[in-house]
Amino acid sequence: MTNLNMLKENSLKGKTILITGGGTGLGKSMGKSFLELGANLIIASRKMDVLEQTASELKKETGGTILPIQCDVRKYSEVESVLQKGIETFGEVNVLLNNAAGNFISPTERLSHKAFDIIVDIVLKGSYNTTLAFGKYWIDKQIQGTILNIVTTYAWTGSGFVVPSATAKAGVLALTRSLASEWGKYGIRSNAIAPGPFPTKGAWSRLFPENLSKKLDPKQRIPLKRFGEHHELANLASYLVSDYSGYVNGEVVTIDGGEWLYGAGEFNGLDQVPTEMWDEIEKMTRGKK
Repeated sequence: MTNLNMLKENSLKGKTILITGGGTGLGKSMGKSFLELGANLIIASRKMDVLEQTASELKKETGGTILPIQCDVRKYSEVESVLQKGIETFGEVNVLLNNAAGNFISPTERLSHKAFDIIVDIVLKGSYNTTLAFGKYWIDKQIQGTILNIVTTYAWTGSGFVVPSATAKAGVLALTRSLASEWGKYGIRSNAIAPGPFPTKGAWSRLFPENLSKKLDPKQRIPLKRFGEHHELANLASYLVSDYSGYVNGEVVTIDGGEWLYGAGEFNGLDQVPTEMWDEIEKMTRGKK
């Protein structure tokens, strides 16, 4: 199988990385790259059976060391338990990747307050629980840790129909930038990635069910006219948790093929205008009959 890693071999050797939501999707893809680059890996989520299956697969594929731990990131005591088990197993944990998330599309007026709670608790509360626990540990032990958060482009633009997610991700973005300023003096870096469409089993089909995808093709909103490949995101994440990015702090890197800029530009939709119509527009503009 072709090695798709951007960084050289053993670039992450000596690092122990926790990925929340690391059993499936993008978390799993990033975890695989980290293992291939020599890191020790901890994956955490609520479903232990999924974690164990992923751990078995990744260990077989990479030969790396991986520790699956069941954890509900909404519960601070469980986060502390994950951290303690990681320390007991690997000596220290020096990278936190907040990837656990939840989302669904719906008109906001159809949502219950509990629907808001579910998303905000996983995304925002889960992120500040892990960040606070790890930050306290790093500062106490004088470890120069690294935080990488997965946000979205609508964390800064907002977006209808995913309001709980937009609200929560905006909070995570603020957390990222705030702690980059406050904890930089401890040698703790805090950055984020804002991915565009990277199809995964489960989450993607819930956001874009087949009948909706036929009416609203997500690729048409992307200037590159394709979805992201998992290894492209994994390479970016690997760089941001590596020592190569040691001077990158408080940054949010967008990887979306130009999607959010296309949506933000007032006249970008004019790319739908056919050539012959542009000929007519040009004549009118120049005052020609």
